[in-house]
Amino acid sequence: MVSIGSKIKYLRERNNISQKDFAKKIGVSNTVLSRYESGDRKPDYDTLQLIADYFEVSTDYLLGRTQNLEIISQDDEADFQAFANNPELNTFYKELPESDEEAVKRLREIWEIIKADYNK
Repeated sequence: MVSIGSKIKYLRERNNISQKDFAKKIGVSNTVLSRYESGDRKPDYDTLQLIADYFEVSTDYLLGRTQNLEIISQDDEADFQAFANNPELNTFYKELPESDEEAVKRLREIWEIIKADYNK
């Protein structure tokens, strides 16, 4: 499992922001950020949310609960759940709750295609 610290470091480097500059952006010292990235310390809830907001990822991503970097809006999630729970479509995905994360991701991609076609 990838640690919070390594995800923070990955996102920071991916966005070409120095440790010093990012520490300033989230209101912590460079030393504290260094300790987050090394795994010696974990950010508190408010700091975790600041980090997630800055990089536009979910706190679930930072916490390792998902590997999906995208933030899904509540409206999109509600639409997807309505689609996924439609009894007429049940034969296609009645095994969804037992499916792995990759299968759910693929179903979400299909949903995005359907939604895009519907909104044309």
